[in-house]
Amino acid sequence: MIGAVRGRIASKTPPQLTVDVGGLGYELEAPMSTFFHLPPVGSEVSLLTHLVVREDAHVLYAFATEEERRLFRSLIRVSGVGPKIALALLSGMSVAAFTRCVQGEDVAALTRVPGVGRKTAERLIVEMRDRLSTPAPPPGGGAPAPVGDSPEGEAFGALVALGYRPAEATRLLKAVEPGTYTTEELIRRALQNAARE
Repeated sequence: MIGAVRGRIASKTPPQLTVDVGGLGYELEAPMSTFFHLPPVGSEVSLLTHLVVREDAHVLYAFATEEERRLFRSLIRVSGVGPKIALALLSGMSVAAFTRCVQGEDVAALTRVPGVGRKTAERLIVEMRDRLSTPAPPPGGGAPAPVGDSPEGEAFGALVALGYRPAEATRLLKAVEPGTYTTEELIRRALQNAARE
């Protein structure tokens, strides 16, 4: 099991990034909550990981904090919730927000995450209630780092990769207040708009 990687960020296109560890490039998938805190391409980074072995691939998932990784591991043990939905949940809300949704039995908030239907949301609440009995720590601070030449295009690609339909990804990005944003800021604002709907 690969538990962590430390190296130089070779590329990042949400939700994927490549970390060069001594000449070996690890392809990782990370939730947006992790992407928001990544330094620029070329910088050193240390990430916690979880390896998912499937019949057709070995996929390495990366997390900025132990709380995110712990929640991801708990989520993929829930019947009907795979790594893709777990990644979408972590991208759509913080660990603390997810904990509040489960404890408050907020099915509506959970179903706003792409790929989570009513039955899955209800199952998450039932199965995760006991696992989240302790309050989640507040989310850490940190500023998003600028990336890429076309933040809008990268943000669109990230939203589609997270499960949003292209038309919905376009609508969410158009709803973001006009301004100059990094890719991560655009994604964050689009996901915040989706959570408010």
